[in-house]
Amino acid sequence: YRKMGKKGKKEKKIKGAEKTAAKMEKKVSKRSKKDEEDLETLIAEFQSLDAKKTQVVETACPPPPPRLHASLCAHPDKDELILFGGEYFNGKKTYLYNELFFYNVKKNTWVKSDIPNPPPRRCAHQAVVVPHGGGQLWVFGGEFASPDGEQFYHYKDLWVLHLNTHTWEQIKAPGAPSGRSGHRMVLSKKQLLVFGGFHESARDYIYYNDIHAFNLDTFTWSKLTPSGTGPCPRSACQMTPTPDGSGLIIYGGYSKAKAKKDVDKGTIHSDMFLLKRDGKDEQEKWSWVRVNPSGVKPPPRTGFSLAVGPAGRALLFGGVCDEEDEETLEGDFFNDLYLYDIQKNRWFPGQLKGGRSERKRRRREKKDREWVGQAEATPPASNEEAQHPVEIVKEIITEDGTVMTIKQAIPTAQTAAEQSDGEEEEEGEEEEEGGEEGATAVLSVEPCPRSSAMATVKHGKLYLYGGMFEVGDRQFTLSDLYCLDLHKMEQWVVLVQMDPKTQEWLEESESEDEGEDEEAKGGEEDDDEEETSEEESDEEEEAEHPPVKPGETLSDYQKRTEAYWQGLAHANMGPNAKDKKTQKVGLAMAKVFFEDQA
Repeated sequence: YRKMGKKGKKEKKIKGAEKTAAKMEKKVSKRSKKDEEDLETLIAEFQSLDAKKTQVVETACPPPPPRLHASLCAHPDKDELILFGGEYFNGKKTYLYNELFFYNVKKNTWVKSDIPNPPPRRCAHQAVVVPHGGGQLWVFGGEFASPDGEQFYHYKDLWVLHLNTHTWEQIKAPGAPSGRSGHRMVLSKKQLLVFGGFHESARDYIYYNDIHAFNLDTFTWSKLTPSGTGPCPRSACQMTPTPDGSGLIIYGGYSKAKAKKDVDKGTIHSDMFLLKRDGKDEQEKWSWVRVNPSGVKPPPRTGFSLAVGPAGRALLFGGVCDEEDEETLEGDFFNDLYLYDIQKNRWFPGQLKGGRSERKRRRREKKDREWVGQAEATPPASNEEAQHPVEIVKEIITEDGTVMTIKQAIPTAQTAAEQSDGEEEEEGEEEEEGGEEGATAVLSVEPCPRSSAMATVKHGKLYLYGGMFEVGDRQFTLSDLYCLDLHKMEQWVVLVQMDPKTQEWLEESESEDEGEDEEAKGGEEDDDEEETSEEESDEEEEAEHPPVKPGETLSDYQKRTEAYWQGLAHANMGPNAKDKKTQKVGLAMAKVFFEDQA
């Protein structure tokens, strides 16, 4: 009786939540209708420009300029990655793209492909590659934003790029999910499954937890009604199909809701669910099951990158965990890698072993330590710094004068050895299978911490493109490209380096309207003057830094000048930067200066 009573209450709660969501959706559609009509006009103007393209034009090009929330997929047949869409925000204006790029993984070359009648410009969409008909790229949903970033239009259209003929086609089928972005879409057997996402206007927003299927044989949409309790509404989750096609795994995500005093409160989710498929094609039954994985779980975060690795393992890289208080929102960015083994229901960290010569050196050092009986001894205090990964800190002065500090971690021999010793034997065996051909004695440089990087896997290698991080109030959009062999798990390889010149950030000026025309006129002259003044100011600043005393160690110098460097970091990061952050950045800046002087 009690169980039935509890069940009844749960069902009432679920039905009540569904009613609330339905009311909210009606509100959103009414209030945002006018905004969307305005944006539809802008989208139509862009489409009229695209309509002038009458033939396919492929052009060899440099790596694409920075962008976020694009899609990166692996070609099903060729040695290529496919990059489509995305957005770029420079602090003042939002740019949306519908460009299509192909990256050749063997030649390390880019080609821009202009194909007639492409989908409208968008970001935060989903794209899935399927092997059907010589290879197809399916694109669903996403959003378009006004240049000021204040209005949003959410797409509910479905497109397919036929890779063998290089033609775009819009698929108009009834019953499609409502317009959304931040959703997830994967291929499971002969269906595209779409889950979650959100719809946002200038006034309201709504998050979804519905799931829809698009049949690739019949070209029809259907809304699934799984039994059991599934994930609460969210966007930006990790969604991975099971290797046997029996369902999919959903992990994490993000949502926000109105809190007290009408303030938006964000929630980072870290729960996991399995959506199970039972029965044959026409008599399929779906059900939600809560999953409690074992192993070393990723700390809570949002904006992580996701991909599917060998043996159907889910990969999770980077992301950000926002620290919210009443006045500020500050994030800790990550550059770690986690793998989830679906069959074993276990998380484990993706620890790198270093190159071939690096492993040999570690083995020799380990034998030497064992020989002298120091394998378990506490290292001397003077060697303390060597126990932690060495941080390479790059200090870049951007075009607008911002000091941007980029940290890249290089594991020391002992740290790497400890990580390697801590791995389970079965994982070590699997990772060794890839062989050691072509291994070199190159130090492994990891991608700097970031969120929203685009990721995909081709030939057992993880490719990581771009992403973003923040310094104070400024956002930096990256355009670098890294590769990691998931069989060897040795080291990241840099394929495209980050170009500091692309790190543009324009502050909102007090009289934007007055300045725009003047900026357009004497742009080149102004740039030259700015560069000269920046160089002069850099020289002045460098001369004013506290000098390094003869024989002074790094730690002594950092202690003596800590207040100065922290103050400089605070000035560069803005008034809202927290002391903990400015202290870290200040120490890093002091280290860079110390090493330059040394």
